[in-house]
Amino acid sequence: MLPSSFKPQASAALLQRHKWRGRVGLMLVASLSVLAGMTDAIGFMASGDFVSFMSGNTTRLAVAISDGDLGLSARLTLLVATFVLGNALGVIISRASKRHALPLLLCIAMLLCGAAAWPWDDLLPALLAAIVAMGMLNAAVEEVNGLPVGLTYVTGALSRFGRGLGRWMLGERRNGWRVQLIPWAGMFVGAVIGALLEQHMGIRALLVSGLLSALLGLVSLKIPRRWHLGYMPR
Repeated sequence: MLPSSFKPQASAALLQRHKWRGRVGLMLVASLSVLAGMTDAIGFMASGDFVSFMSGNTTRLAVAISDGDLGLSARLTLLVATFVLGNALGVIISRASKRHALPLLLCIAMLLCGAAAWPWDDLLPALLAAIVAMGMLNAAVEEVNGLPVGLTYVTGALSRFGRGLGRWMLGERRNGWRVQLIPWAGMFVGAVIGALLEQHMGIRALLVSGLLSALLGLVSLKIPRRWHLGYMPR
């Protein structure tokens, strides 16, 4: 039989580990959201198309179809389909690497650096590489301590925050809704940085995004393996 004092101590230790897993996960979410916002701003300013904000591209696609603009409709359909493909590839790479973040983030870094090095005036191939990378990024973290998070889009995060705010105003005291502002803030800060970089470097600013992805991959090696298994998609 365990001493009676052992159970409270063990429970406290488990609770502390749970809190630290959540904090580390949210820091990772914030960092990856900065990467997403930076890349989206660079791609948008360089080409006029969104790299990770597929809601915007979907609305633009609908307008293009209503205007009868077949060329733009085909281009936007390709962008949205490429993003879906990137998400699928992210899960495949995650599973193939036994749910380690480093291989996934290194693949993303290679795609972004390749896009930055694209030598011709037609930016569509570079844009597609960046979109695949942003789709793959969503496989890096899917949830933190049971809370769903999005890395390359913030509409869901703002919606969950707003609904949580409404429940709080009604007197309900549920946990977790406030953290939904973290991916939004990360993406906003990243977009500001990306816009500034693009003004000075153009599409080659994606090199900074690629280097950030590689750096975050190396940092992820410091995160306990069992925590990663809880963050990444199953």
